[in-house]
Amino acid sequence: MALRVSSGAGPRRAALRRSSGPSVAVPVEVPDTAPVVAPTRRGADSPEPPRPGSSGEHVLQEAHGSRERADRFYADQMRDRLLPRMIEFVGRMEMLFVSTADAHGECDASLRAGPPGFVVVLDEYTLAYPEYRGNGVHASLGNISENAHVGLLMVDFVDDLIGLHVNGTARIVEDADFRDRHGDVAVDHGRGRRAERWVVVDVDEAYIHCRKHIPRMERVSQRRAWGTDDPARKGGDYFHAKGTEPSVPREPHAVARPARRRFPSSTHLTGGASRTLRRR
Repeated sequence: MALRVSSGAGPRRAALRRSSGPSVAVPVEVPDTAPVVAPTRRGADSPEPPRPGSSGEHVLQEAHGSRERADRFYADQMRDRLLPRMIEFVGRMEMLFVSTADAHGECDASLRAGPPGFVVVLDEYTLAYPEYRGNGVHASLGNISENAHVGLLMVDFVDDLIGLHVNGTARIVEDADFRDRHGDVAVDHGRGRRAERWVVVDVDEAYIHCRKHIPRMERVSQRRAWGTDDPARKGGDYFHAKGTEPSVPREPHAVARPARRRFPSSTHLTGGASRTLRRR
């Protein structure tokens, strides 16, 4: 599918993630006049469940006075599974934005695309998307092999102007193994396009992305050479990177990047390894 922007502002950055591992302290800036309140996670012996979201979210909600709005969003919009209308939405998506991070927390965002139905809902707790032949870097899959937490975003730019976030835990499955288990999944990969492997995501959170900043687009006719390895047809050296220095010294006044630090060992998830899918 090709899209053309007709009006509207750029999409706004979503910021809702729940940490399923130990908390990692991340410095955040808050107004000097706003009190910083420690995040209030309810204990295991409390009759009330813990609040969704990260500790960083909770600190900023208190600092900016938005806790009540956030709690209303958590209660009204966040679910631990795909609801029927979400499943229908996923089934007609032609684009998927994928966010991953490696074991050090270094992030990557990528785009996946295909005909409607290329993202497959296996059940209300599980979805999967195909990995096609690409540039051979395997940035997203490499991150998943180290850190199985993923964030997915699907957006309807044409009709309803709405988005769906899905956060969860991913594992990598070879195409033959996937089809042995899910042979009834009918996916039209397009001419010259075949999945090499699949990313299967166990859903932790599913929630809406509001339409306020989603630009209106319209569909245009365009033929795509899905199976090509021709550099020119894939975009070539569009950004004129070839021939430039891969890395150059920064100016003395530039802020030095902090040294990489590892997450606690308990967050080095092993879910990225290919294995037979478990039945729910």
